[in-house]
Amino acid sequence: MISTKHSLRVRYGETDPMKYVYYGNYAEYFEVARVELFRSIGMSYNEIENQGIWLPVSEYKIKYLRPALYDQQLEIHTYVKKIPGVKIEFEYEIYNEDMIKITEASTTLFFLDAKTNKVIKCPDFLMELIEKSWNK
Repeated sequence: MISTKHSLRVRYGETDPMKYVYYGNYAEYFEVARVELFRSIGMSYNEIENQGIWLPVSEYKIKYLRPALYDQQLEIHTYVKKIPGVKIEFEYEIYNEDMIKITEASTTLFFLDAKTNKVIKCPDFLMELIEKSWNK
């Protein structure tokens, strides 16, 4: 398994009139967390794309347990629990400042060759980094 933690503070523009984080903004929070997970294993998302690999999202599931509120410091825990094949699955948990879990989510992305627009297995250069970072 690979896991990372990333913190962010809820900005006013991300909230609705009740000062709850607008539900659509969670997808962006998870994207930030995924990018940071790739960076933590040694490759930025930009470098992956520069190697000719795209990672479109094919599935997104979320469960809101409690609201995230304006100006709260959130901690996003991100996990990859399965070695990727043609897809890579991420799981997320968001905790508020009191370390209460407020959100659970998952996303599935697949590896796409940018030139051929065909689904491929996880490229070797990325698999090597994943396996090197894998905590058994």
